[in-house]
Amino acid sequence: MERNEMTALRYSPAALALLASALCVAAPAAARTPVLDASAAVGNAALKPITEAEVLAAQKAWGDALVMIATEHDRKGKAAAKQAAERVLDSAYGYNLGPVLFKPTLAAAPQTFRTTRDGALAYFVGGNPAYPGDSGFALKGWRSHAVENAAIYLNGTTAMSMGNVRLTDAKGNVTTVDKTWGYARDKDGKLRIVLHHSSLPYAAD
Repeated sequence: MERNEMTALRYSPAALALLASALCVAAPAAARTPVLDASAAVGNAALKPITEAEVLAAQKAWGDALVMIATEHDRKGKAAAKQAAERVLDSAYGYNLGPVLFKPTLAAAPQTFRTTRDGALAYFVGGNPAYPGDSGFALKGWRSHAVENAAIYLNGTTAMSMGNVRLTDAKGNVTTVDKTWGYARDKDGKLRIVLHHSSLPYAAD
């Protein structure tokens, strides 16, 4: 009798309803779990916080690229230097993300601020009639570089740095510029320059 009562209780409508209710409550939670996991996995590289080491590496890469463009110009001519500069702009700058905030060292109104790839390319290698004031900053015989940071700001997938860049040409002349860079990760996790502000140090007379 006790066994029959237990069997009846185990499969009673009330017990079945309680079980169904529990399953309905539990099901959405189980369904949500893979979505949360997928969200955490999607764009993992793009979501990784930028580190100081990455900023320093990007700064070195920029200086190395400037020297490489100058060397290409001296050895192979302007066409080779332009091709090198195009490769640098496509690999290091964030034109694949949108406008880049680029203020060159030696640029005057109305072309002080450049937000397009064409504007940056003209500044580095010249030769664009739309930018008649550009003689090619990257073509000035640079042979070495050194970056002296005043500070580096890290904020998740963006970063900024500010300080001096010292450039030495083939004759040993040193040019110092005040430089601010801003970085962001693209969807592939690559660091891209999205802000490049450069100016000559102020000298009070």
